[in-house]
Amino acid sequence: MDSSGTRRQNTRRRLFEAAVTLIAEQGFSSTTVDEIAERAGVAKGTVYYNFASKTVLFEELLRHGIELLTDSLQAAADDTAERGGSRVDALDAMIRAGLDFITRYPALMQLYVAELWRTNRAWQSTLMHVRRKAIAVIESVLRDAVAGGELSEELDVPLTASALFGMVLVAALDWQSFQPERSIDEVHSALSRLLQGRVSGARP
Repeated sequence: MDSSGTRRQNTRRRLFEAAVTLIAEQGFSSTTVDEIAERAGVAKGTVYYNFASKTVLFEELLRHGIELLTDSLQAAADDTAERGGSRVDALDAMIRAGLDFITRYPALMQLYVAELWRTNRAWQSTLMHVRRKAIAVIESVLRDAVAGGELSEELDVPLTASALFGMVLVAALDWQSFQPERSIDEVHSALSRLLQGRVSGARP
């Protein structure tokens, strides 16, 4: 990537970081483009150079964030497979990857949860699309596990994938909001035991 492309990528990242922090603090409607520009340390015109509007910026922010999460989940599954681990091991690694991601980007995931249920937003279709891509990664591992005999053929793969995704998301946000004294290892251990006991049928 040339220097101009690198600069633009860095500028967009700063705008994403500024926007997600401000919107998490005060809401989408109350956050202005001027505030986003000021927080990012750029001119207001730079915002409009990169994004047509605040709505477009937020839509791209959500898309970018969930795609990063999807990449993290896929990488965890791929790394486990390369080490010769089972599909259930891969699911466990994906749980850890999800917790790590939410720890790095808590404001983004708070926004994702808040926006997921608001059906009147311009970016709703984008949000549903990127959510579908994230869950598809989990579904793929579950289907392989069923095909390989690790999990029961009676498993409802789409619902189980959604449940695992939601379990990690809600548990992580609850942990950070109400039990911040806990370590990520404790949280992962609890979810791992739940996975082993409720999905694979193995006793912890």
